[in-house]
Amino acid sequence: MINFLKIIFAALLVFMCYKVISTSLESNLFDQWDFLGSIPWMRATLWDFYANIFIITLWMFYKEKSIILKISITILFVCLGSIATLAYVLVHLFKLKDGEGVKELLVKR
Repeated sequence: MINFLKIIFAALLVFMCYKVISTSLESNLFDQWDFLGSIPWMRATLWDFYANIFIITLWMFYKEKSIILKISITILFVCLGSIATLAYVLVHLFKLKDGEGVKELLVKR
């Protein structure tokens, strides 16, 4: 199961990096911010994003000990979204020892 999760999360990370880079080369978010902000679904998507970031950050705060690391990772979550989240989970997946599973991924400090 853990190897399957590593493959899935790695594939998603590569895809999200590709998607963000290719979209950034095609369109400048800051040039279109006023237009995007006027779309109700875009505002709803941003609220949804930050609600998810809040939940993931609470989990990360539980797992991490260093306040500097907690703040740094929170900034990465907010700025990079799923790219930072996928990378964070992948790091923890690769830190698991043989025989450890999803339970240890989620609750091990």
